[in-house]
Amino acid sequence: MTTDPAAKKGQPRLAERRVAWLTELVKRPVFLTGAAQILKSVIAATAAWWFSVAVLETPLPFLSPWAALLAVHATVHQSLSRGAQTAIASALGVGLSFLIGTYLGVGVWTFALALLVGLVAARIPGIRTEGVAIATTAIFILSNGFDDQAPLLLDRLLEVGVGVTAGIAVNLMIVPPLRDRQAARHVDSINRRMGDVLVNMAEELSTSWSTDNADAWLEATKSMETELNSAWQFVWFARESHRANPRNYLHRHRRTKNHSQPGAESGRASYGEILNRIDEGISHLRNLTRTLREATYPHAEGGWDARFRKQWIAIVRDCGRSIADPDADVDPIRDQLTALAKDMSNDHGLPQSTWPIYGSLITSMHHIATIVDDVASSREAREND
Repeated sequence: MTTDPAAKKGQPRLAERRVAWLTELVKRPVFLTGAAQILKSVIAATAAWWFSVAVLETPLPFLSPWAALLAVHATVHQSLSRGAQTAIASALGVGLSFLIGTYLGVGVWTFALALLVGLVAARIPGIRTEGVAIATTAIFILSNGFDDQAPLLLDRLLEVGVGVTAGIAVNLMIVPPLRDRQAARHVDSINRRMGDVLVNMAEELSTSWSTDNADAWLEATKSMETELNSAWQFVWFARESHRANPRNYLHRHRRTKNHSQPGAESGRASYGEILNRIDEGISHLRNLTRTLREATYPHAEGGWDARFRKQWIAIVRDCGRSIADPDADVDPIRDQLTALAKDMSNDHGLPQSTWPIYGSLITSMHHIATIVDDVASSREAREND
């Protein structure tokens, strides 16, 4: 039996690709944040359980670790707000369970009554997010030997408080999450997609194109809008992650010390402002695409001016490269567009009917280049801040 040498060579390459994929995976902010949240949940629930057993000497310490798990959230602000809701809802659930169990007893109908009341009360404004804890707490207490737990009302309430406190404390002390990197990742992704569309546009226009190409570019801009909406969610999440976060206060303190001029921070663009500018860029890219789609008809017979087409396509390619790769070595896009406009304005041989299209193409690219420069400057300012 012989072994294919090509297969032997392919196995190490496959292993290398898998290792590279795993390395890239564990470096992603989403993965690291998720792993940290799992670890913190385990620590908080275990600490709450240990405290209930070793200090409170609770025979059935189930409420503490359960409440701790509910209090560990993706941001510190959520841990505080939803932890408070969990504490209130769980306390109501404990009280409901003891009232029904003491005065009506534990049976099929009283168990159903406790759930009904708990689920209705879960819609109370202010605790609605964690209101279901009223019903789940009732399930725990009524299902675990109520007669033995009846004298332990205060102990059950104390366990809930211990669990919520443990969850909040662990989320505060162990790498309280800041979501800026996830927001930045989405901003970079949209920028790269804009750059790729422009580069592809330049390649297609260098040879030949049709309305099908323009329609594909238009669909790409619609897809970018969808991704932009997703990016907005991460931006709002990033803003919330700064609220009540001790890391944010330390970062502000260091930033204030590093700024030589007071009020310099106010000039730093937020991710919301960056996304607003990207949204404008997508709109101008869509307008550019529509202009090109319409231009396929009037130019089908006479064709584009060769000199304009060559220079404008080169500018589109450079702009796409500079967006997709900020480190790309290209001449300033706006300077190239200004030179093109001056050059073509001195050419009296151009048909007057073509200038509205050429002017629209130049203007759209000028807007896109300006927006891209603004976004790049804002991102650089944030990263170096």
